[in-house]
Amino acid sequence: MADRAREILHRVFGYDDFRGLQAEIVAQVAKGGDALVLMPTGAGKSLCYQVPSLLREGTGVVVSPLIALMQDQVDALRELGVRAAFLNSTLGAREAREVERQLVAGELDLLYVAPERLVTDRCLDLLDRSRIALFAIDEAHCVSQWGHDFRPEYLQLAVLHERFAHVPRIALTATADAMTRDEIVDRLSLHDARRFVSSFDRPNIRYRIVEKTEPRRQLLEFIEGAHAGEAGIVYCASRAKVDETADWLAAHGVPALAYHAGMDTASRAAHQARFLREDGLVMVATIAFGMGIDKPDVRFVAHLDMPRSVEGYYQETGRAGRDGLPAEAWMAYGLADVVQQRRFIEQSEGNEAHKRVSSGKLDAMLGLAETIECRRVRLLAYFGEASGPCGNCDNCLEPPEAWDATEPARKLLSCIWRIREASGFGFGSQHVIAVLRGQDNPKVQQFGHDRLSTFGIGAGLGEQEWRAVLRQLIAQGLVVVDHERHQVLALAPESRALLRGERTLQMRRPRTSARARAGKRARGSAGSGAGARISAGRGGPGAADGDSRLDPAAEALFERLREWRRAVASERQLPPYVIFHDATLREIAQQRPGSLDALAGVSGVGQRKLEAWGQAIIDLIAAPGS
Repeated sequence: MADRAREILHRVFGYDDFRGLQAEIVAQVAKGGDALVLMPTGAGKSLCYQVPSLLREGTGVVVSPLIALMQDQVDALRELGVRAAFLNSTLGAREAREVERQLVAGELDLLYVAPERLVTDRCLDLLDRSRIALFAIDEAHCVSQWGHDFRPEYLQLAVLHERFAHVPRIALTATADAMTRDEIVDRLSLHDARRFVSSFDRPNIRYRIVEKTEPRRQLLEFIEGAHAGEAGIVYCASRAKVDETADWLAAHGVPALAYHAGMDTASRAAHQARFLREDGLVMVATIAFGMGIDKPDVRFVAHLDMPRSVEGYYQETGRAGRDGLPAEAWMAYGLADVVQQRRFIEQSEGNEAHKRVSSGKLDAMLGLAETIECRRVRLLAYFGEASGPCGNCDNCLEPPEAWDATEPARKLLSCIWRIREASGFGFGSQHVIAVLRGQDNPKVQQFGHDRLSTFGIGAGLGEQEWRAVLRQLIAQGLVVVDHERHQVLALAPESRALLRGERTLQMRRPRTSARARAGKRARGSAGSGAGARISAGRGGPGAADGDSRLDPAAEALFERLREWRRAVASERQLPPYVIFHDATLREIAQQRPGSLDALAGVSGVGQRKLEAWGQAIIDLIAAPGS
């Protein structure tokens, strides 16, 4: 079976061998066993069910949560010669009946189905009449009510175990902590499944978190400084902010599109199609966008608002650099993020247990944002993985200065208390910091706060530093924000220990520059994390470690190959990466194969693509000027 699996891998997908845990997973499912697979985005999860589907008799049924992406997934498989189809609400009655006929007749290798459709009586009866090779439940974290992307319809998927006990099931996700893994197993009845947990590390991604000062200006400087003309995703917390940011970027020369649930279906679909099929677009979106995105050449993911959990952050940033080439995860983070996320939890309709879990997840996210240690070490530790400093995050490349903020924190706490005592009510952060810094403005004078003992005791620190101290105090639960009273500040009982000198507060000192530092492109060998693993994107195991830079001649050939690919994709109305990934074109540009046999040795060139495009590529390489 192992030899057959490798033969399929090479002939269909164009890769010489599996990587990581792929071979073990394929063997487990192909022989009829269940599996729970945790594997980072871009590490080749899809091959773990695609290859067994081609090995086993019958059709592999893939449960996928986003119908908008099924068409592209099926198109990509058909280009490889795989008999694939989908069943969802976008099909007309006649088209759906034809797919159903093909399934029952055994004419499909893979069928993608939305979860809400799969659990209908009609679809289950259809599966009863068909030969099913396996069930693959993609984005399995959606089953977890503690997770960041809970989908109620996933809870009904336990019916697969009850009704098709003899059919192997494989549940896959890129994001799940230990508690979420246990919940997936319990809710999907995967108690006998073998668990495969690969490294969560994405060494090609550089993580960078900056203090939020002028977020849009900082974002623009980041894009222009490091990723001009490249594809990226910008996440915002609200629909209004998405629209405003997309318009603002477009007005400043960045081709940007908006995507959120408040848009009409046609506009959303059109924007998503453009993002997938065109080069160099920036999608500004809420978290409604992104799950299952197959676009491999997203060079950056930026957050203008802090995610609610490390799982959410990891899932969203993982949409960058799926091709294994250098990419960046950038986030602007400030006091308002802490206040906003705490408010979301306080005002949520969940019970106390749910709020406690949510608070714990937020604390972990705050810890990642505030840490003075390696970001990657902190991120991987959340998922239970030990590691060393990566040399490829902002804290490794530009080590932040740690300082003892105990005394400033005590001053701030005292100022909040004195103001409330003098006025009988509290004030917001801007007023408290103004009093601390001794700013004798009309509001301070109006309430007589210029006569308080804490007036001016913090003049030695700037506003940005005081906001950082306050952010840390709120993050640690020492200061609370009363959202019912215009976000005024109050002391939490836990603050007493700090006021009494029974505990200390260590934190990172804010950058002195008010402007963002644009991230340098993650190239070369800047530490262990920067040796970018050049793979063929989602499902591409044929990888080679090394520097992704090309010499001038190879770079010119690479651009001509991209132009050729763009023309072919446009003619066939397909996303360019369905023809070939950037990583494959880069390898072709480096090796300059002179024959079809030589081209067949390039990672990502399978038999079907060699027959369809091989001679055109050989001719392009041999053309004058190449």
